Amino acid sequence: MAKGEGAEQYSATSLLQNKPSSQAETKSSEKRRDRRKHLSVCNKLCYAIGGAPYQITGSALGFFLQIYLLDVAQLDPFYASIILFVGRAWDAVTDPTVGFLVSRTPWTRWGRMMPWIVLSTPLAVLCYVLVWYVPPFQQGKAVWYLVFCCLFQSLQTCFHVPYSALTMFISSEQRERDSATAYRMTVEVLGTVLGTAIQGQIVGGAGSSCIPGDLHAVGGANSTLAPLEPKANNSQVSLHETKQAYLIASGVICAVYVLCALILVLGVKERKGSAPLKVGQSMSFCEGLRLVLGHAPYARLVMGFLFTSLAFTMLEGNLALFCTYTLGLRNDFQNILLLIMLSATLTIPFWQWFLTRFGKKTTVYVGISWAVPFMIVLFCMNGNLIVAYVAAIGSGASVAAAFFLPWSMLPDVVDDFKLKNPDSSGHEAIFYSFYVFFTKFASGVSLGISTLSLDFAGYVTRGCSQPEAVDLTLRMLVSPVPIALIVIGLLIFRTYPIDEAARQGNRKLLQELRHREDMEASSDSSL
Repeated sequence: MAKGEGAEQYSATSLLQNKPSSQAETKSSEKRRDRRKHLSVCNKLCYAIGGAPYQITGSALGFFLQIYLLDVAQLDPFYASIILFVGRAWDAVTDPTVGFLVSRTPWTRWGRMMPWIVLSTPLAVLCYVLVWYVPPFQQGKAVWYLVFCCLFQSLQTCFHVPYSALTMFISSEQRERDSATAYRMTVEVLGTVLGTAIQGQIVGGAGSSCIPGDLHAVGGANSTLAPLEPKANNSQVSLHETKQAYLIASGVICAVYVLCALILVLGVKERKGSAPLKVGQSMSFCEGLRLVLGHAPYARLVMGFLFTSLAFTMLEGNLALFCTYTLGLRNDFQNILLLIMLSATLTIPFWQWFLTRFGKKTTVYVGISWAVPFMIVLFCMNGNLIVAYVAAIGSGASVAAAFFLPWSMLPDVVDDFKLKNPDSSGHEAIFYSFYVFFTKFASGVSLGISTLSLDFAGYVTRGCSQPEAVDLTLRMLVSPVPIALIVIGLLIFRTYPIDEAARQGNRKLLQELRHREDMEASSDSSL
C-alpha cells in the first residue's frame, strides 16, 4: 500500500514537473507550424522557376506554330486550322481529367503533385521536339503534327495542372501564397521572354524564304512588301536551314524545360497540411464538377478571364503573320515579339504594387484595358518600325496584367469555396484545371477560326506577300476582334463579388478556422 502511495506521489510530482515542459513543447510546435507557413525567398524562387517550362513552350507554340505549319511544314491552311483547334481542344479536355486524377492521387513520400511532374517531363520534351520536326513524307504529314501536338499537350498538362494546384500546398497563409504567385508570374513572364527569344532569334537568324508568284506579276500584292529575287534552288536551301533552326530551337527549349523541372522538384517541399481544412467525404467527378462550377464567384471569374484571354490569344497567334505580311516587317517580327515580352516582364512588379494599393478588381479594369489604344495603333499603322516598337512596349504592360491576375485571384475563389463548403476538400486541382480547360478550349476555337479566315481570304503559303483580303483579315484579327472580347470580359468582371473587403474578411475567417483546428490538433495530441 505504501509502495502504491509512493508511486502515486511520484506520478503527481512528475506531472507537475513536466507541465512547464509540455507548455514549452506546445510553444515549440507552434513555432514549427509558423515556420511551415513561412516561405523563404529560395523556396519561392524554386517554386516560381517550375512555372517557366509551360510558358517557354507556350510562347514558342503560340507565336510561331501557326506560321511554322503554314510556311515551313507547308500544310494547307485548312489542315493547319484543324491542328491548331484540335490541339488546343484536346489540351483543354485533358486538363479537368488530369485535375480529377490528381485530386484522387494518394499522398506519397514525395507528395501528391511531385510524382506527376517528375514522370511527365522526359516524355513531354521528346514529343515537343517531334512537333518541330518536318517528316520526310507529304502524305499523312497533317496526322503527324496532330498526333504529336496532342501528345505533347497531354504530357504538359500532367506537369502544369499539379504545378498550378501546388500553390495551395506550399503554405496555408494567403499572404505567402500571393507572394509566391508574384514570384511565379514574374518568372513565367520571363519564361515567355526566354521562349520568344530562343525561338525568335534562332529561327530569325536562319533567314526567311518566300516564293514570288503570280500575285506580284498582276500587282495584287501589298505594295509595302519587297519580294525576294528568285534564284535557282535558293528557296529550297533557305527552307532547309529554317527547318534546322526550328529543330535547334526546340532542343534548347527542352534543355531549359528539364533544368526548371529539376529545380522545382529539388527546391520545393509539398506540405500535406497546407491546403485542406478538413478531410471530408470523397466525391465523384460529376459531383465535384457541379459543386465547383456552381460556385458563382468562380464561374464569373472564369468567364471574365475567358474573354480577355481569348483577346490576347488571338493577338498572339496572328501577330507573326501580321508583322510579316501586313506590316512588311519580315526580318523584324521576332524583335517585336521579344519587346512585348520584355515589357510584360518589367511591368509585373508595378501591377503587383498596383494590386496591393487599389485592389484586384481595379487592377483588372486598368491592366486589361491598357492594351486597347495600342491595338488601335496596330490597326492603323503601315509598316513603320518605330511605331511598331512603341506599340509592342505599350501592349506588353497589359500582357503582364493578363498573365498575373488570374493566378492571383483563383486562390481567393478557392478560399471562398472552402468557407462556404467546409466539409469539402481536395478540389484545388479541379478549380485550376477547369479554368485552364475553358481558356484553352476557347483559344483553340479562336486560332482555328483565325486560320480558316485566312484560308477563305486566299492566304498564299510561303508567298512574299498576300492578297488585300488577307491584309484586312489580319488587321481585324489583331485589333477590332480582340478589343470587342476585352470589352465583354470587363463587363462580366463587374459582377464578380469578391472585392477587397470580401477578400480580407475571408482571410480572417480562414485564419480563425485554421487556428481552431491547430488548437484541436494540439489538444488531441496531448491526450
